[in-house]
Amino acid sequence: MKRSPWHWVSSLFAAEEIPASIVTYVALLMFLQTDTSPTMATCYCGLLFLPWVLKSFLRQRVRQMGHFRRQLQWLELATVATLMALAFVFLRYMHRSLWLFSGLFLLSLLTAWHELAARMYYERMLRPRLQRFFNGPKMVASQSAVVLTYGLLIMFVGALQVIYRRIGRSWNEGCYLVAGIFLLFAIYHLFALRRPHVGDRHQRGSTIAAVRTELYVIERIRQKPHWLLAVMSLFLLLLPQGLMFYSRVLFLLTPTTSGGLGCTLIDLGFAQGTIGVIAFSVGLLLGRQLMQWVEPAHSFWWMAIPLGLSPLVYLLMSFEPPTSLMVLCVATFQAQFFFGFGLNLAMLFVRYISGERYRNTINYLYIPLIALAMLPPIMISGWLVGRMGFRWFFLLDVLTAPLAWLVVGHTYRRFLSD
Repeated sequence: MKRSPWHWVSSLFAAEEIPASIVTYVALLMFLQTDTSPTMATCYCGLLFLPWVLKSFLRQRVRQMGHFRRQLQWLELATVATLMALAFVFLRYMHRSLWLFSGLFLLSLLTAWHELAARMYYERMLRPRLQRFFNGPKMVASQSAVVLTYGLLIMFVGALQVIYRRIGRSWNEGCYLVAGIFLLFAIYHLFALRRPHVGDRHQRGSTIAAVRTELYVIERIRQKPHWLLAVMSLFLLLLPQGLMFYSRVLFLLTPTTSGGLGCTLIDLGFAQGTIGVIAFSVGLLLGRQLMQWVEPAHSFWWMAIPLGLSPLVYLLMSFEPPTSLMVLCVATFQAQFFFGFGLNLAMLFVRYISGERYRNTINYLYIPLIALAMLPPIMISGWLVGRMGFRWFFLLDVLTAPLAWLVVGHTYRRFLSD
């Protein structure tokens, strides 16, 4: 029976964001609550971005394997098994961070692979016109899943910790809950995903040949004038947000006696995981609309300035801590809105690097390039906070934004002239 895309598009991309939110956002809380130092916690979490950086090298291999529907189905079952294994780690090996890191890294690898297969299945099953139509429902479903995972899951675990007074058991039951929800998605997709058209079959080819193909594409991209300058500009532009990515969570969780806000997991789940994700999504959507209305020559400052303003909100909170949860939510909304709105500027650099001839590679270059640009500052942010304290760290972060504006603004004009 022929099924409408409405039966599977939203569920497929919502399911994808559940494990992605765990390895991107929730993982830091898991490490911190298993007595891992902030320095090591941010380092581990930065390494979890590696599968997303390297996934473009496996793109051709995933395409050669074909049978995208079958890939998605067994990947989702493997993800359920990994989530259940994480639950067991919290029950038996809670204070062994390497065991936790191993489970989360495997989950990150499966999620990156699932994202590749889902996008290829989506492109195979829908014509370009329908793909454009379903971009909105995809985004709504994805961000809703982030809110449910990063927001409600954190609040659920926080409530369990109040009831049980046992951190390990709380995370154990939280992981089982996520595994159960994801299992429902996996079972649904066994029946909801349509059988692909002719052509979605296994193609011969080795992993080495697939990597060589991707290296060839990258070599062609390197022929673009000033491509390295574009990559470095992207790094500078995202440097303030890379430094803030996990340090803002550290700031909220650290006790007030150590310079933090002393929030509970419930407060963090509501402010960051719910209000913050909604604000980021609204900013991202409005930024995309602005890019369609404003010419690229005039859109740089509209995007760059908000992208650098987000750390300023946390610097102000370090001087004047929020007096209520509502004030914290308002500040978080502002910071995350600026981040989402300004992040659209990164797409202009990815388009320049890929070039018109390689427009199809934009979707596969965007996330790896963003992850690569943010990975180094993410990994060192915990160490810097430990050495400088939150107030001086946020001040340093704020000062990196004008530096990026001066350097990147000059090179951006050069890109437009090429």
